[in-house]
Amino acid sequence: MTKPDILIVTPMQASIHQALADGYTLHTLHDKDDKAGFIAEVGPKIRGAIINGGAGVKNEVLDALPKLEMISSFGVGYDGLDVDYCTARGLKATFTPDVLNDAMAEITLGLMIGLARKLPQADRYTREGLWESKGPYGLTAELTGKTVGIAGLGRVGKEIAARCQAFKMQVVYFGRTKQDFVPYPHYSSLTAMAKDVDWLMNVMPGGAATAKMFNAEVFDALGPDGFFVNVGRGTTADEPALIKALQEKRIAGAALDVFEKEPHVPPALLALDNVVLSPHQGSATEKTRWMMGDLVVRNLKAWFEGRPVLTPIN
Repeated sequence: MTKPDILIVTPMQASIHQALADGYTLHTLHDKDDKAGFIAEVGPKIRGAIINGGAGVKNEVLDALPKLEMISSFGVGYDGLDVDYCTARGLKATFTPDVLNDAMAEITLGLMIGLARKLPQADRYTREGLWESKGPYGLTAELTGKTVGIAGLGRVGKEIAARCQAFKMQVVYFGRTKQDFVPYPHYSSLTAMAKDVDWLMNVMPGGAATAKMFNAEVFDALGPDGFFVNVGRGTTADEPALIKALQEKRIAGAALDVFEKEPHVPPALLALDNVVLSPHQGSATEKTRWMMGDLVVRNLKAWFEGRPVLTPIN
């Protein structure tokens, strides 16, 4: 039996390559200098593709794959993939939800604690010998008793909410529709929620519908004592407006794992001391990334073995 040809569009971890090495013929696009020439050469025989959901794949590339049947996407977000295009063309698309929920929730609470307790600054203070020469570090904020407003109460958002409750926080959430049987107050207005909370948290996906939804109006509603946390997508925040709000102390601080034009981080953000910055490390643990890769593989194998895929997008 001929092995299905699979195009790996973006760099993938070794476990994915190893798991598919025997039963599939793998072609990597990301490491080719002449990508157009490579696609012209192998495109006509490609039946499956593996992509990173955030980086995605352009429709022009997919157009050059006439035998393509399915796309297995790595990540819980898939804003880099044109799902309507896939559906119209009859391509099955899958993603990797759930397996990263715990890692995402953990880093979110870590960022919150780091921001509230000024852990990066306190670490520097200790390393530079200032504790000994200048005395105790200044007082900081804490999470206990505060209200957190979660924008995007999906799989990850619910795990974050549960952990916030363990830290004795009040949880509310924003969403276009109210979720039945969710034990948290619902807001249909993001600005109204921002006005009522101490912590504003973004777990929203990217895309045109959410672009720059966290804007100057929202930050002004959050106010000078409020903190902003972004573990969703960098494109959902109006970055210049956020920077200005931080510079002018119109909000107290921000903890950011995502940025608008990753991996570029605006120098103005780097210069601020009321932010905690993370290089999009939300799901980046050895365990979680292995599990994500395993789900990419299992979805792809299910399709080519004639079984239902495990986690379909469409």
